[in-house]
Amino acid sequence: MNILVTGAKGFVGKNLVAQLHNIQDGKARWYPVGSDLKVFEYDIDSDPAELETYCKNADFVFNLAGVNRPKDQSEFMKGNFGFASTLLDTLKKYGNKCPVMLSSSIQATLIGRYGTSDYGKSKLAGEELFFDYSKETGAKVLIYRFPNLFGKWCRPNYNSAVATFCNNIANDLPIQVNDRATELELLYIDDLVDEMIYALVGKEHHCEFDGLDPVAKNDGRYCYVPVTHKATLGEIVDLLHLFAAQPQSLIIPEIPDNSFAKKLYSTYLSYLPKEKVAFPLKMNVDDRGSFTEMLRSEKCGQVSVNISKPGVTKGQHWHNTKWEFFIVVSGHGLIQQRKVGTDEVIEFEVSGENIHAVHMLPGYTHNIINLSDTDNLVTVMWANEIFDPNRPDTYFDPVK
Repeated sequence: MNILVTGAKGFVGKNLVAQLHNIQDGKARWYPVGSDLKVFEYDIDSDPAELETYCKNADFVFNLAGVNRPKDQSEFMKGNFGFASTLLDTLKKYGNKCPVMLSSSIQATLIGRYGTSDYGKSKLAGEELFFDYSKETGAKVLIYRFPNLFGKWCRPNYNSAVATFCNNIANDLPIQVNDRATELELLYIDDLVDEMIYALVGKEHHCEFDGLDPVAKNDGRYCYVPVTHKATLGEIVDLLHLFAAQPQSLIIPEIPDNSFAKKLYSTYLSYLPKEKVAFPLKMNVDDRGSFTEMLRSEKCGQVSVNISKPGVTKGQHWHNTKWEFFIVVSGHGLIQQRKVGTDEVIEFEVSGENIHAVHMLPGYTHNIINLSDTDNLVTVMWANEIFDPNRPDTYFDPVK
C-alpha cells in the first residue's frame, strides 16, 4: 500500500509517519495493517513534481497540510483551501480515486467563539471542497474535525496551550492563564494516530455533529476519534506543576491507564531539557552501606534501594501494619524473620543470580544479612506506605 502524507513534517504528520515506519519495520504488529507499506512524505518544502508522482501512485492520502498561524489572515484560505484544491486536482488528473482523509478543525462549525474565525472558515471551505470532490468522483473522503491536540513533538507557542504550558513549566519559563475555569476538549496524538491507521483498512469511526459534540453514527458524514478528554486550564496547570515537583517530592502522580494524567505526563516529559532528564537522589550513607528513597506514591507506598557492605546485617525491626517486599538484585544474602513473641525463625537465602521477592510480614521482626566477604548486597525495597517520621511504625528488636 502506498500512503501519501501531506504536512509530513508537522505535529500530526511526524507522529503518523513515525508509526507507519514502525509498521513497515514489523515493530507495531498489533495494527490490522500489513508491513508492505510505502510512505510518501510531502511538505511545504518538497518539490511540487513529487506531488504529481505521489498522487498518481497513492492508495490512501492523509491530507494534514495546513496553515495555523499565518502572518496575514488571508493566508488561511490560501494555505488550507488552496493546497487542498491542488491536491484533489492532481488526484483527478491521474484518475486516482483512492480514499482521502482531511484534517479539519472543530472551528469549522463556526459555533460560539468560533463564529468569526478565519481559520474555521478556511477549514469549512476545505470540507465542502472534499465533499464535492467525493460526489464528483465517487472517491471516499474522511473528514475529521479535531479538537485541541496534544502530545510529543507539538510546537509550543504556536497553536496548542498544552504544548506551551508543558514547554514553559519544564524549562522554568513563565506561563499565563487568563481563566483557570476554561475547559478544553483534548485529543492525544497517539489516540489520533491509532484512529488514522485503522482508517487505512476502513475501520474509521463516523459521526454527525450536535453543535460542537460528535455523535456516533455509522453512516455519518464526518469522522472522529472516540477517545478525548476534557480538562480545565487550571487542572492542566496544576498537574504540570505536580509533575515538575517530582524530582524533589519523589511522588509519582496517579496515572491510571488511558487517563488524561498519564498522557499529559508523557507529553510533559518530552519537553524536559537535558539538564532535567537526570536528577540526584538523596543517599543516606553510613559505615554499613546506604539507603536511598527512589519513588513515592500517595496510594501505593514507596520504592527504595538498600546497599549493604560485606558482612553487614541491616534491619532488626518490625512493623504493626507496614509491610514490604525485599528484592535482592545483586550479591548474596540471607533474610531472617521471627514472629514477635516467639522463637521461630524463617529464613530465605537470596541472590541476584536468582531474583525473588520476599514479603516482610507485619508483626515479624526481620533483617537482611550480606553473606559475601567481598561484594555489596543490593536490595530493592518496596513498602506499602510512605515513611512517616512522626509515626514510623518501626520497632527495634533483633531477630536472634
